[in-house]
Formats: sequence, C-alpha cells, structure tokens
Amino acid sequence: MTHPAAPQPPAASAQPVDDLSVYRSLFSAYPDSLLLVDADGRIVLANPSATALLGYAEGELIGLGVDALVPDSIRPRHASYRQAYGHAPRPRPMGTQMELVAKRRDGSEVMVEIALSPLQNHGLPYVVAAIRDIGAYPRVKQALQRARHSEHLALLGRIAVDERDPQQLLMQVPAIAAEALEVEFSSVLLLEPNRQEFRVASRFGEVAAAPVGTRIPNRADSPPGYVLSQGRPVVVDDLRLEDRFQVPRTYLDAGIVSALAVPLSDRGRIVGVLSVQSLAPHRFGDDETRFLESMANLLATCLQRAQSEEALNHAQRLESVGQLTGGIAHDFNNLLTVIQGNLQVLEELPALAGDEFGQQLVGAATRAAKRGAELTSKLLAFSRRQVLQPSSVDVGAMLESLADMLRRTLDQRIEISVELAPECPPVLADPGQLESALLNIAINARDAMPEGGSLRFKAELAGALPADVRREIDDPSAMDERFVRIAISDTGSGMPEEVKERAFEPFFTTKQAGRGTGLGLSTVYGFVKQSRGAVAIDSAPGAGTTIALYLPRPWAEEAAVDESLHDGDAVRPGLKVLMVEDDTEVRVVARRFLEMLGCEVTTSPSAEQALLLLKPGAAFDLLLTDIALGSGMRGTELARIAQERLPSLAILLMSGFSAELLDADRDSPAGWELLPKPYTRAELARAIARAVSGAQ
Repeated sequence: MTHPAAPQPPAASAQPVDDLSVYRSLFSAYPDSLLLVDADGRIVLANPSATALLGYAEGELIGLGVDALVPDSIRPRHASYRQAYGHAPRPRPMGTQMELVAKRRDGSEVMVEIALSPLQNHGLPYVVAAIRDIGAYPRVKQALQRARHSEHLALLGRIAVDERDPQQLLMQVPAIAAEALEVEFSSVLLLEPNRQEFRVASRFGEVAAAPVGTRIPNRADSPPGYVLSQGRPVVVDDLRLEDRFQVPRTYLDAGIVSALAVPLSDRGRIVGVLSVQSLAPHRFGDDETRFLESMANLLATCLQRAQSEEALNHAQRLESVGQLTGGIAHDFNNLLTVIQGNLQVLEELPALAGDEFGQQLVGAATRAAKRGAELTSKLLAFSRRQVLQPSSVDVGAMLESLADMLRRTLDQRIEISVELAPECPPVLADPGQLESALLNIAINARDAMPEGGSLRFKAELAGALPADVRREIDDPSAMDERFVRIAISDTGSGMPEEVKERAFEPFFTTKQAGRGTGLGLSTVYGFVKQSRGAVAIDSAPGAGTTIALYLPRPWAEEAAVDESLHDGDAVRPGLKVLMVEDDTEVRVVARRFLEMLGCEVTTSPSAEQALLLLKPGAAFDLLLTDIALGSGMRGTELARIAQERLPSLAILLMSGFSAELLDADRDSPAGWELLPKPYTRAELARAIARAVSGAQ
C-alpha cells in the first residue's frame, strides 16, 4: 500500500493526484476502526485500528463474517437485524442510546459505538462500519474508574468490620488495592516498634516485592523511609529518573516504572506504608492517590481496633467495644458519606445515563456501601451508641408482617406462628431497629433447627417483671405494667449454661468460621437496653430457646411523623446555607447535595472561619455543621454563638460519631436538628426541612 508524500506547494507541472492511493491511505490512517463489509456479511477490508481494537493480527479479519464479532448471546438476533438492514440500507448510528459490545478474538468484549454507511448509492455493494471504543472516552473512563474505586473501598470496609484478625485483613489489602487500581504490584509495610526498620506485612505480585516478613531499614534514602520522612503521599511518575531516594534494583529488573505510596497513621503517628507499583509510566494521579489514602485510613483504623481489643481483658467487654466501635464508626461513616454521595451523583451523570454497564458498577458499589453502613450500625447497636428514633410501634402488625416474610424465606420445614394477646398495647421503640432485632433472633433460631421445627412469636402485656429482668431495667422507677413482653421461641438444640452466659457478648459465636460475626444477639441486647428495656434468655440443651424482649409502652401519644417530604419539595429554593465541615471530601459531597437541592451555599473548613462570616445581620437561613471540627471549636459551640448573633438561624448538626449525636440530643435546644452520617440527599433534605420549620 502506497502513502502520499508530504504536501508540497502546487506547481504547473504537478502530476495528477492518485485518488485510489489517497483513499487507501485515509482508510488505513483513520483513527476509528473501519470495516468494509459485502452483501453477504463478509469483511472485505479492515484498517489497522480495527485489527488492534478487535485483537486480530493483520489480515485475519479479511473474509471473516461480521457475526463472529457479535457476542454469542445476541448473535441470532443480530443475523436477522443484518438481513433486514440489507434490504433497506441507510446511514445509521448504533450504540448511542443503548449499550453495544463487540466480541474480540480472545472472547472478551469491548463497549463500542458503530456507524453504518452504505455505499450502494455510489454503485458499490458494500457497507462501511465505523467502530469506536467508547471506553476510551475520558469522562466515561473516569466515571467507571471512580465507581470501581468506591466498590473496592466498600468491600474493604465490609471485610474490616467482619474480620477480627488484623493479619487476615492485612493479607487482603494489597490484592484489593492492586485490583482496584489495575496495577501489578502492591504491598503493606509496618514500622517496627523500635522505628528502625519496616517489616513487609503483606504483598501482591511475586517479583518486585520482598517476601512477607522481610525487614527493610528505615532510611530516608529508601522508598518507605522517604514516605515516612515526608509524612504525605509520594508519587513517582518514572522510577528510572527518580533521584529523591534509592530505587531498589528488583523494581527496575521487574520493569516497574511508576509508583504511589501513602503513609499509615495511628493517631497522627506514622506506623507504616501502603504502596502500589505499575509497569506503565505516569500511572497515578489525584483519583488514585485519594483512593489509596482512603484505604490506608481504613486499614490504620482497623489496626487501632486490633490494639484496642487487647485491652478488653481488663475492662467490661461491652463498654470497651463500644468505645472502639464508636471510633471506627466516626471514620468509616465519613468515608461512607463520601462514597455514597459521589455514587449518587455519579449515577445521575448524563455520561452514564444510557450506560448499562456503568450503572451496574455504580449499583454494585452503592449496595456494598449500604452494607458497610448496616454493619457499622450493628457495631453501634451493641455498644448502645446509635441514634434511635423511637415511636409508637404496633407490635401485632409488625410480627404478622415479619412472619409472612419469614415463611417465604426460611426453611419450609419450620412452622411459624404468631400469638398476640387481646388489646396488646404498642411499644415505644425505633421500628427499624426493633424489626432488625427480631430478624436477628429468628435467624439464630433457624440455625438451631437444621432439620426443621417451630418458631413462635408471642406479644403480651408483661405484668409483674421477673426479678432478673427488673434488675436489668435502667429506670428503677418504671412501673411493671408499662412494659410489653415480646417472646421468640424455637424448638431447636438449645444452649448449655456456658453458652447462655456469653450469648450477648460481642463477637461470641458458636457457628463455624465464616458463618457469623457474633454481633447478632449483642446487637439485640444493645438496642433493647438503649430503648430502656431488658432481654431475658430461657434455654437448655435439647429444650429449645426463648428470648424475651421487655420494651416500654409509649408514655404519651406520639406525634405523627410526616414522611411525605421528598427531596424535590422539602427545601425552599434559594435557602442560604453556611456549611462547616473539616473533611475536604465530605465538604465537597455536602456542597454538591445542597446545590442540587437549590440552596445558596457558603462553605467553611473550621468554626473559627465560620464565625468571621456570622456577623450580626448576615443573610444566612441555616447553619449546617459537623460536631467534630478537628482541633478547634466544636460545632455545638459554634451553633450556640451563631444563634446568639442570629436568633432566627436554623441549626442542623451532623456527625459520623453517634456518641456525639447522643450528647447533642441531650444537651442541645429542642429546635436543633441532628443528621447522622452517612446520609443521602433525600435524608439531608428532610433534615433541613425540619430544622428550618423548627426555627420559624
């Protein structure tokens, strides 16, 4: 194939242009993949871009039927489409409003757009198919990449909550980091107590990283030592040109070109390094750095948890774990706020509106993030540090609904019944948490009856409380007749005395490894105690188990909660909001939510800077502030000063640390609203509506 020479100024003696040569050169050089297909669906010509995109060698596509490029699942349908098109060929774009994929030679698939251009009007029996790889679009590529990062971060969060052994978590972190960032190598190095050397705790990739257990001197001219000396993420675009530290020969021999490393910090002190390496240059940017920092923060928090667990032998178990999980929840809920918020925005991006594969990725990451939030809620439940929203609950209706659901989902050999005493009163409890507690008990009962049996729910006015139950009630002045007894009984294997005594301990389980977290009954215990009730167990080997919840009746008629607010009409357009948040990424998410709700937003990273804006007469309608604002003034103190200066200012406090919300709920004015993290845009809208309504 000949190619035209470089353009020259026209001359009187210039030769006529060889049109065929020009057309062939254009066909060969065109950046999109081009296929020339005859009336029988056979490929007559293919340009280099097509062979590269579809994974074929030069010449292999010639003579191949285009059906071979269609995924097997839709090939029969495609044949009929092609036949119909042959009878009425016309210019036609494909893949702009729906997901379209092409099958590569190795069987993999690539997302594409295709434009068909028939040449019959030019006297040629061919159709030109122009194929474009839409995965190469920068905006779509970035959106899918961020969704992948969020999904892997949520996966690590779930493992972190479930996994008791920090070594098991350490072993999984490098693989998750490498998979999320699509790189070849990753490792975790922990600083030894003497701070003189690092130990390779885990790794992914067999060539470059030193074996697990290897010790590396802590020197400023080594990669981990340099990260420690800088105290911040370090990005290397090309190790072959690196002069800040000495590059290990094993890295260069393995072909590693770029690297990214972030410090692991424990309460402000660096305790290790998480690093990834790639065979490609300039591989790591801001998105990759933020993702790896989030992983490092979560891993460091879990290592802190492991250290704190060693102190449980010298303190009351529930209280100690409550302090531990409260700390984890604070960091994890901030992470989840960022993850869920960005996923919600990403889901609504026009670039992903018609991208089914991208929506699937976002959906998977959203579900994983919600699972992480649910697990955090369980940890807070047994520590009695969750924010409950008690209301009057119709016990009979809840038990009947739950029983119907369990009949469809549990083993069909388990007979489920509900016994409700006449005129059984409602209970005062958080309905969502009560249903979750009952479900936890029912699942434990199912596991105790592998061959089937009966599961009975019974609700009645408690009457005189047993002495052991009375001792468990936190309010000694509460009258016995103010309690409702909800009993869940099974005919399962029962519990020996030593198991019954430890049944409410966190992380205690008699199930096989991997079958349970040991948080089920401890979650129930924490929820009931926080609801000012008590729990009792009656069980013996071979005699089944009865777990009874004693919950208070409502002391007064509860005001109906207006759940009709939607995020589209809950917030007055143009509402002027001063938002104070010290976490940069949470601040970005919250601002985006507020702007989508039609608010005029001013942001501040600290209470001190916010006070400069809160001058008498300032035109703000709402102060939205985190409670914990770093080392400076707390959000509750800022809110008090702000309302002294602007008496009509509505206050909405938020926090990922439930203990802070509990304290604020106890000590703050009734008009202040509380919003736990993580939150959705709709939850933020409802909280704003309540806060503004309460301030009027």
